[in-house]
Amino acid sequence: MKLFNALFMLSAATIALAIVTSSLADASSKIEEESESSLRGFSRFLAPHYWTAYMRCNKYPSVCRMKNSPGPDCCKKKCVNVKSDRFNCGMCGYRCKYTEVCCKGKCVNIYYDKRNCGGCYKKCRKGEYCAYGMCNYA
Repeated sequence: MKLFNALFMLSAATIALAIVTSSLADASSKIEEESESSLRGFSRFLAPHYWTAYMRCNKYPSVCRMKNSPGPDCCKKKCVNVKSDRFNCGMCGYRCKYTEVCCKGKCVNIYYDKRNCGGCYKKCRKGEYCAYGMCNYA
């Protein structure tokens, strides 16, 4: 009876060991596949890092023209769009006032401007006026 229990325990341990090693082998092969397919030959450890975060536009101007860049212009080491950025409207460092918004590189008051009433490029009809960001507010 003791011999039977010992053989049973030995076979159970062998099966458990075989399952663990096969799952580890599968995991290591997946890691190798991921590291081989990573961009520019970087290892898997470095793959999730975004190198554009370390690249500043004052040294690398082409960073601002990349796909997910906030804008094509470089102001104070940051990529911005000077046609729509309130803090760099029209040129670097030119800030719009609190009530103004940057439209086409010019600061406009969207609460009273007929051509930009309530937002950029929202014109009031002929004869209407803009008040509080609405055409013909009464």
